[in-house]
Amino acid sequence: MSNRAETLKRIADESQRHYAAYTLFNQAMADRLGIHPTDLQCVALLDLEPGPVSSGELARLTGLTPSAATRLVDRLDKAGLVVRQTDPDDRRRALVALAPEARARISSAWEIPGRAFSEALDHYDEAELALIADFLRRAAAVGRAQAERLTEA
Repeated sequence: MSNRAETLKRIADESQRHYAAYTLFNQAMADRLGIHPTDLQCVALLDLEPGPVSSGELARLTGLTPSAATRLVDRLDKAGLVVRQTDPDDRRRALVALAPEARARISSAWEIPGRAFSEALDHYDEAELALIADFLRRAAAVGRAQAERLTEA
């Protein structure tokens, strides 16, 4: 096997290990916060958004059907993790945002894991960090596209 083939296999193997470890971490964090892992992922995605989003946009971000996204918002609202607000451009439509107290609660829960993940990156230089960020962005795009392909098949 060539060096490139060996390296690509190592990346594929480590990617599988990373996915499995992150799935376990996501479950543990969701358990710590008292929510479902899917709800935690939704909260994390909402935290990345610059402002409130519609349920339809949330469905697109999470890959859920519109009705499943509405049920998800209902659960998150009941748990006090999100707030609904009227869309200023269309008063018939509600927007969803992370509740301020939820942001503080999640930030507190992420304090130790966040520091540990940061430490894992400490020995990389700026160019290597840019390369890692680029790979993660590209891999996420591939993951979203393949999830969509599998869902439509």
